[in-house]
Formats: sequence, C-alpha cells, structure tokens
Amino acid sequence: MNAIPAIDDAERWAVESALRARYGRRVDTELAEVELKLAPQDGYLTACPTLYWEARGAAFVISKVAEGRYRTMFYYLADFNPEQYGTGRPEYDDLIECVTTVLRLQADHEKERHGVCSGKTAQDLQGFGELDLDDGGPDGAQA
Repeated sequence: MNAIPAIDDAERWAVESALRARYGRRVDTELAEVELKLAPQDGYLTACPTLYWEARGAAFVISKVAEGRYRTMFYYLADFNPEQYGTGRPEYDDLIECVTTVLRLQADHEKERHGVCSGKTAQDLQGFGELDLDDGGPDGAQA
C-alpha cells in the first residue's frame, strides 16, 4: 500500500483555480502517477500521485511526495531537444506557493525563449516610441 495519500479534490481545486487565474480560462488537470526517488540515498523509486496539465506549449507536473509536501517542474513538449526545468527548490509545504512559483518561472522562461529582455528601466526606454508611423512614416523621415 502506498503511504502517500492521493491528491484530493481540495488540492486539485486549488491548482485549477490558480491556473484559471493565470490563463483566464479553465485548464483541466489530469491525475497521474510518477515514480520519484524521495531521498538521495534511496535505492528505490516511490510512486507519487501527480497532477499534470499542458498550457502554452509547456507541460507541468506537481507531485505529492508526502501529506502536505509537493515537488514541481515544467518541460516543453514539441522540442527536438527536450528541456526540463525545476524551480530551484526541492519541495514545497504550501501547494499554492508551489503552483504559483512554477507558473511564474515558466512565464519568465517563455519570455526569455522569445527574446524579451527584462530589467529595463524608464531611463533605458527613454525616447523609445517617440517616432510613430503617423509622424514620419516607417523609416522615421518627416513628410
């Protein structure tokens, strides 16, 4: 018998509510099971109840590793070189913090993948957009 309790309706509702807030629509999760090494010294894998979902080209998992303890990661589905990312934190004891952290990190990673720069200040952007197409045409020359 598995010592890790199943993901209950309240946990699933909490995750799906966070997804609805993030994406502005309902995102269905699927119950799954993954095998994880719960401690580095373990010589065996333990079956862990898991929530799985896909959004914006990425797949996400949150695994329950003990009562009130969770692990999470995301990865990209369509890549020929699959990429897998964690949050830099081995476990969470707060499910909402777990799901919001993985969603935030994936959103940041998605921006980086699309070449969006972060860390710009108002001074860095000063003058940006001053020449509109209506003012000078596509090349900025005044008509």
